[in-house]
Amino acid sequence: MIRNFHKRLPLAVALTALTALAGPALAQKAEPNAAEKAWDSTKSTSEKAWDSTKGGTEKAWDATKSGTEKGWDATKSGTKKGWAATKRGTNKATTAAGDAGDAAISGTRKAGDKIGEKIPGTEQYDAAKKP
Repeated sequence: MIRNFHKRLPLAVALTALTALAGPALAQKAEPNAAEKAWDSTKSTSEKAWDSTKGGTEKAWDATKSGTEKGWDATKSGTKKGWAATKRGTNKATTAAGDAGDAAISGTRKAGDKIGEKIPGTEQYDAAKKP
């Protein structure tokens, strides 16, 4: 109902203008040609009003459509940029956490190797004794 309302409104306005202008002109009892002239004048005015309303409605629709498309494009672009930034941040955080974990593991191994060099019967002890 609301969807078709903007299409029917200009028609209703044109018909109202037509009846408002044509009614008194037709009610006059002047010469037969006067009523016809009044009708033609009213018809012409109504057509001009209709064309003006129709043109304005089309321009408004085009502007709304254009604005909606721009909004959609901006939202889509912003979403893509946000996703890319999140992805980059996640990759950097993952890499940093992995590097920190690798460093911790490496330090633990070195400490274990140092301790193993002092305990007889371990691989580290044997490796340290073989120069």
